[in-house]
Amino acid sequence: MTNAPKPKTIRASRISIAQLMQPEHANHFGNVHGGWIMKLADEAGALACMRHAQKRVVTVAVDSLVFREPIKIGDLIILNAEVSYVGKTSLEAEVQVIAENPITGERIHTNNAYLVYVALDDDGKPTSVPELIIETEEESQRMEQAKKRQAYRISKK
Repeated sequence: MTNAPKPKTIRASRISIAQLMQPEHANHFGNVHGGWIMKLADEAGALACMRHAQKRVVTVAVDSLVFREPIKIGDLIILNAEVSYVGKTSLEAEVQVIAENPITGERIHTNNAYLVYVALDDDGKPTSVPELIIETEEESQRMEQAKKRQAYRISKK
């Protein structure tokens, strides 16, 4: 008899992290390095997936990371992440990146990222993850988009 993980809602995986951007995060123009943003997006996505799977996860793909606007020294970077797709052992997280001027409160959506993780058991082997419970029409549409991204990734193997 298998012990299948109990399905969970998307909202149960949602996390938000924030960090003030300092000079060590930026180039000589005052723009935060893309690699630093990628690191934070990976951490946020992994946290959302760990919250969903209740297991350790490892990054297997950065599917998409589009830089729309620069993030500057002194901006508060806010990363909102949630699970957007689950397979048998894999999870996709959508990470939204926002830059906020902490003095004026002005916010700019700077990036979206889709990252893929695999859940691991205590022996470091891939393990099954809970199914997603879809609660809204918007979540249903986003899940369909995620399924298409996953099918595309699989077709490229």
